[in-house]
Amino acid sequence: MASTYPTDGATAEKNDIPHEKPLSLGTKMLDKGAEMLQSLKPIKQMSQHTCTFALYSQDMSRQIETHHFVTRINQDFLQCAVYDSDDTSGRLIGVEYIVSDRIFDTLQPDEQKLWHSHAFEIQSGLLVHPRIPEAVAKPELENLAKTYGKFWCTWQTDRGDKLPIGPPSLMMSPQCMVKEELVKKRDDKYNMSTTAIRGSRTDIMGPDRLNAMADYWREHKKCLGIEVESTEMKKMTMFP
Repeated sequence: MASTYPTDGATAEKNDIPHEKPLSLGTKMLDKGAEMLQSLKPIKQMSQHTCTFALYSQDMSRQIETHHFVTRINQDFLQCAVYDSDDTSGRLIGVEYIVSDRIFDTLQPDEQKLWHSHAFEIQSGLLVHPRIPEAVAKPELENLAKTYGKFWCTWQTDRGDKLPIGPPSLMMSPQCMVKEELVKKRDDKYNMSTTAIRGSRTDIMGPDRLNAMADYWREHKKCLGIEVESTEMKKMTMFP
């Protein structure tokens, strides 16, 4: 039997979740001590911060600003921790994996359906590297324009959820301009102009051949989602 969660922007009942306790002095000391003594190597490999926008596949009217903190695994594969802001209070809302067109073309068609292209997102100026001059970011933007991403949102903070509620939602890359108020809010924050940035990227090209299985919704007018349901557990060997 499938579990039911709000999926249309409805806010989870706030009374179901107790008020959060502020950090105690002991917890703060533990965190500081751990920061000094532990390596935190995976986090220190994050080398880029990109800001863009994403759409929920089941409801394209729900558009959110997202901040991706990027680790480069190799030339063909990136992994991103996605937050709802780049402030100290930013909440981890999901994860995105990014592959080159060379890798994407080797995936099975059913897997390719879960991925989106990045070409329009970059050509339109929607994806930016905050506080990095365009001339410096240009080589990376040219590489990213030829990639594909798979982004699972695990915490729908835009609908007011106080905790990560329900199954993850598959997110889509914008294939048209997003809501004007969202773009303006970001432009004001970073003192930038998305319109001007778009004009400077006319020479950035996407993949030589955009794979038709990406951006599945655009061709088939259907979204892909996850439902949580009860299923039989596989038997396992019990050890004494």
